[in-house]
Amino acid sequence: MEYKYLFGPVPSRRLGISLGIDLVPPKTCSYNCIYCECGKTTNLTITRKEYFPTDNIIEELDDALEKHPHLDYITYSGSGEPTLHTGIKEITKFLKKKYPEYKIALLTNGSMFWDENVRKECLGIDLVIPSLDSSVDETFKKIDRPHRELKIDKVNNGIIKFSQEFSGTIWLEIFIVPGINDTISEIEKMNEVIKKIKPEKVQLNTLDRPGVVSWIKPASDDSLKHISSLITHKNVEIAKKPAERLSSEAFYGDVSELILNTIKRRPCTLEDISEITALHINEINKYLGVLVEKGLISESSGKRGVFYSAKEK
Repeated sequence: MEYKYLFGPVPSRRLGISLGIDLVPPKTCSYNCIYCECGKTTNLTITRKEYFPTDNIIEELDDALEKHPHLDYITYSGSGEPTLHTGIKEITKFLKKKYPEYKIALLTNGSMFWDENVRKECLGIDLVIPSLDSSVDETFKKIDRPHRELKIDKVNNGIIKFSQEFSGTIWLEIFIVPGINDTISEIEKMNEVIKKIKPEKVQLNTLDRPGVVSWIKPASDDSLKHISSLITHKNVEIAKKPAERLSSEAFYGDVSELILNTIKRRPCTLEDISEITALHINEINKYLGVLVEKGLISESSGKRGVFYSAKEK
């Protein structure tokens, strides 16, 4: 079966080997984050609906899982906001009933938890990783560029309510953008929200692949270490860099070779690679950082965005 809604399994720096489920069309999201590695949001929305047929997603999952492959997680993720899909509860219920050996994760910007229905529909998930990029509305707008109806208090209070109702595990992700949300006052305000959410751990992240805007840069290792010391939570983790993932055998093999063979012909954007290889954008992104770090490919800016080229050995 050719999969339209599943991608991977892919190696994840946080979730091990993960089978991804993409519940919405590319770049259908409630945010247009300046750091998004999947590109600019083309459908900025908070409208929830069945973007893809739930039955078709379940059919693909049944086909992919019938041989019970080794997976660390089945993950709602992709190139948009998963909680915009109204079938998330039904899909989770199916997985828990027929394939209970698998843990389910949700990667979300957390923007929809103000909606009671969304909170209820996500209660059966094992691990939820929402984002907290700021506790200040002005900063929130600069980084996440949300739908006009979303305000920072509305979003963060929704995450807090969900954390109080949810019996599973929450890891809270904070994406650091140097010069915007890395000040002491910003971190202090985040600490107030973190205390109310009470996640199992806080994960600091920064730019790995080129983002939507050209000027954004990754935070330095020293900066991330300093910020981690300012966060009052007892368990703060800094996301691994590509160099630290090179030792993982999961990042070698067929997918890496497919990407390399594709861009040997001509420089390609992320979208070009996806179209030529039929790989999901998120799947490609998992490998690009490692290939760049290993010195096998290079990045350059062009009219259509960032282009990737294979380096001659």
